[in-house]
Order: sequence, then C-alpha cells, then structure tokens
Amino acid sequence: MTADVATRGTTGAPAARRVPTWARALLWVVLVALAYLLPSLLGGSDRIYTTVVLVAIFAIMSYGVDVVLSYLGEVSLGHTLFWAAGAYTTAILAVRSGWTPIPALLASIVVTVLLALLLGLATLRTREFVFSLVTYAAAIIGLTVVQNTQALGGSDGVVGVPLLELPAFGGTYLARTNAELWPIALVCLVLVVLLVARFRRSRLGTTALMAQMNGELSTAMGVDVRRTRMLVFVLSAPITALAGWLYAYQRSYVSPDLLSPTFLLFMLTAVILPGRRLLLGPLVGALLLTSQQQLASLGGDADKIVLGGVLAVVLLASPTGLVGIWHGLVRRVRGSRR
Repeated sequence: MTADVATRGTTGAPAARRVPTWARALLWVVLVALAYLLPSLLGGSDRIYTTVVLVAIFAIMSYGVDVVLSYLGEVSLGHTLFWAAGAYTTAILAVRSGWTPIPALLASIVVTVLLALLLGLATLRTREFVFSLVTYAAAIIGLTVVQNTQALGGSDGVVGVPLLELPAFGGTYLARTNAELWPIALVCLVLVVLLVARFRRSRLGTTALMAQMNGELSTAMGVDVRRTRMLVFVLSAPITALAGWLYAYQRSYVSPDLLSPTFLLFMLTAVILPGRRLLLGPLVGALLLTSQQQLASLGGDADKIVLGGVLAVVLLASPTGLVGIWHGLVRRVRGSRR
C-alpha cells in the first residue's frame, strides 16, 4: 500500500491514465520553444531579459531545496551555503586562476558535494527542528567565514568575473548581455527540470518518499533510510550550486550577501508558494517572486517584507500552497452545486 502510494505520488498518476510518451515529449519541446521566445514576445528589452534570466537562476537554486523539502520532508536552512559555494568557487577560479566556465562548474560541483557530505553526516541522526537548526548554523558559519577571510575577498567579495564563454560549433559562444545569457540559462533550467523529473521516477525518489511517509515501515522493508537521506541531500547540493555558478557570471561579482536570509527566504517561498512535490512548482514560484521584484518592485526593504509576508500568509492559509487553495475552492464549488 505505501509503496503504491509513493509511486503514484511520484509519477503523478496511475500508468493507465498517463499521456503517451511521444505526446509528453512534444509538449515539452513546445513549452521550451515558447519559453525561449517569451522575452522577445514581451518586447525584448534588457529589463525583460534580465528578469527571465534571474527567473531561471532562482528556479534552479530553489529546485535544490525542493528535493530535500518534498522528498525528505525536512526544511533545509543551509542551502544558501551550496548556492554561495557554487558562486564563490566559480568567481575565485575564474578571476584568480583564469579557469574557463566548464572546469569552474565541475570544481563547484565537487566543492558542494564535499560540503553536502560533511553537513549530511552531521545531520544524519537529526530530524525536523534540529535538522533545520543545524543546517542554519552551517549557513551562519559560512557567512562568518566568508566575511572574515581575505582569500575569499572578505566583506568586499570577489569582483571582475569574466563574461561567460562556452565552446560552440565553429568557435565559442560569448554571453555579453542578458539576452545572450538567456539561452544558456534556459538550457540549464531545462536540464535541472529533466534531472528532477528523472529523480521523481527513480528508485531513490520513490524510496525517499516512502521513508518520509513511514520510516519504520520502510526500514522493515529493507530500506536504508539514513543512506537514502544522505543520497538525496547530496543530490540537492549541485543543483543549487549550478545556480550559483550561473549567477556569478550574470552578476560579474560575488559577495557575502549570497548567504543572507533573503536568498533563503526566496528558496523556501518559491517551493512552498505553488505547493510541494510539483515538477514545475519552484519555477512557478521563482517566476512570481522574481517578476514582482524586477517588474513591480516596492524597494529593497519593502520587497523583503513582501517575500516574508507571502511565505507567512501561504503557510497560514494553506500549508499545501496555492494548489491546496485551488483544490479547496474546487471542492467548495462542487459542494455548492449539490
């Protein structure tokens, strides 16, 4: 019974009701093509391209948190550590050692995996409130270290990150503007969504969901719950690091503000606002939040208040997010018709 529920919760529907594979693939191609054309359809201004690039970056950043929250049932308050580690590793290697983007990305992944292993081992026996506190403490330690280590730029950070240049057919592709960075950001976002989709259908994803729903039963069925938790936590880290890698090139510098509570609140809100365990949930959340900040900003401090306020209101109104509110409205409408 539990395994069946977990599998259905992961794939979203029984096999008999699934849309044919070719139709789903075609739908994905159409959606990606529309996403690519969206900025030009909206006018093609630099502000629009900046917004869509940031949406992609922040969505990728939030997918790492979503994997832990949705499939382990834990609130990680330390994912800003992986986000900052990806950005800082990239910036330091690019500025001081002249590394190109791909090797810098690989190094960022290695660094974040090692950090995730260390933090995962430290939190292996913890759950819920204690898990959140330990991960948050790790982020605070990271912020203190970054601010007070001159090798990491101290409070000034690292400036002068070069333009993102990738190998391409017939030469190289150089992203001088946000418009030229958009295809790269979109490809990264699509790859992350495909990775998360594959994880949701994998044995690891199903096992993690089972362990979250009933850890004792999962153990009795032969599931190594601790190993599963560790693997999922480590998997989430490079996803968030990829966003940090891309953000370093988009912003051209990195600073300790990457470890600020603002980015932590953004990640959590982007995941919780639409609803957990939705494949496109973090993307929808990042789209709503980034659009407000970029296109309808109320000012730095006011935007932070909006961010925190949205998270609080959603949690109070419906812990299952906008999807839960929608389902509640549908049930009321159906009930009123009877």
